[in-house]
This record gives sequence, structure tokens and C-alpha cells, in this order.
Amino acid sequence: MPSKVSPGPIDRDNCTSFCEAVPIHTNKIFDSCKDKDCIEDLRVYPTVTSQAAIDNAMSIRARNAELLYINLDVEEVAFHRGYYSVDVRFFYKITGEAYSLINNSTEITGLAVFDKRVILFGSEGKAKIFTSVSGACGGEIVNFEKARLPKAVVEAVDPVVLNMRLVDGCGCCQDNDVLDVPEFIANSFSAPLSGDLCNKIWLVSLGQFSIVKLERPSQLLIPTYDYYIPDKECEGGSEDDPCSMFSKIHFPVDEFFPPNTVHSPEGYREAIANLSR
Repeated sequence: MPSKVSPGPIDRDNCTSFCEAVPIHTNKIFDSCKDKDCIEDLRVYPTVTSQAAIDNAMSIRARNAELLYINLDVEEVAFHRGYYSVDVRFFYKITGEAYSLINNSTEITGLAVFDKRVILFGSEGKAKIFTSVSGACGGEIVNFEKARLPKAVVEAVDPVVLNMRLVDGCGCCQDNDVLDVPEFIANSFSAPLSGDLCNKIWLVSLGQFSIVKLERPSQLLIPTYDYYIPDKECEGGSEDDPCSMFSKIHFPVDEFFPPNTVHSPEGYREAIANLSR
């Protein structure tokens, strides 16, 4: 069994791959998973102005979907030590085009919300962690029962719009039934969101890729090579001479021509040159 590595420089005679062991404090990932969710017929809550266009529309066409925000909540799993449920709520801004009988298109926007739950291992933590910058938030002591839980992290990209359609509503709602959503989400739209069920309902199907992780603060011993000093020198220019700055920008060839992603294997050109002799 190899001897335990201690922080500090490694013997130069044995310094083959790294030259120093350094202790760091960082977040260690205890468990993670990736998902490929196909979300069918997700209800879209349009803005009040978009709802009028939807009620008069005969068809609808998809434009795009934007991931606005992800809300996370972590809870312990009963009778399963070290495991936690992660409740994930995705907020989407959906954009489409509604077509009326006279074939005029109107841009429509709305909010869609998707919930999912995953179970991951997050180990156990009993320590109460204080820092010089934590302090009391708003005069209240930190809730350590919540703070000792692992931290959930979700990485996601904007979803792929798979389908979009309209269906008949129940026709039994009150007019101007405004949806109650967090203020910062509502501010992403140009008009208030409507929760009406009258006439037509907007549905969307999305494809969502995501990675969910559970992390805890940990002290780790890692190998290092040396301090990193940047090789590139800082460059600037005069704001009074915009052409001087523009001259330093490389021509965007890939914007005009498809990039060549096929690379010749090592030694390929030399082998061809030898064959042609």
C-alpha cells in the first residue's frame, strides 16, 4: 500500500508527474446523473395579449424556447441514510407564431413550468460551517438544519422544441385570470401572464438535457505543477481610434464557410510525400 502523501513539495528525484501536493477547500461532487427528458404537452401560460391571438388562431408554429431559471430543493430521504431527493423546477419562456383565418401571423409568448425529482447520494454532514463573510442574514441566524444538507447543482441548456399545438379549453373560466408567479420570472415577459382556460390552450413538447449533482464542501489534497503565469500580454487601444482596434480582430472565416472538422492523422502528409517520390 503506498505511503500517505502529505502537503508540501515532492522529492525532486521522484518528481515525475507532479511536484507538489497542495491542500484546497472546494466542493466535492458526491453523486451526479444526466437526464434526457422528453416533456410532452406541457401547458404554456401565455401573456394576456398573446391569449387574444391564440383564441383567434387556427394554427400555431414553434419558434424557440428559453430556459429562464431553475429552482432547487433538497430533502433527506427517509430510511435511506446519505440519500437525498432533489426537486427541480424548470421555468421556460416559450415563443411561437399564431396564424389566424386570414393567415396573418402574430408572435406569442408564454411561460411553461416543468417539475422533476431525482434521488442522489450526498453523504452526511454534521458540521456547522461559519466563515468571516457569512454572518447573520438580515439579523437572523442561519438555519443549520438546512445548511447541513448537500448543495444541489443543475447544469442545463435551452430545450429543443419538439412540437407545439392548440387544444380546446373548458370555456368555464373567468376573464383575466392572471397567473401568480415569482416577480423576477414575470418581469421576463412584456405583459402579465394569463391563466385563462377559455377557448384554446397552448401546449408544447420539449426535449431537455440536464446534469444534476450533489456537492459538499471538502478539503482535498491535489497535485500541482507550478504557479500559473499567463504568457499572453495584455493589449489595449485608444477609444479615439476605433479602426486600430478593428484591425486587431481576425477575419471570421468560419462565419462565411463551414469549418473543416476533418483532420489529417499524424504523419499523413509525410507519408503522401514519400509515396509521390
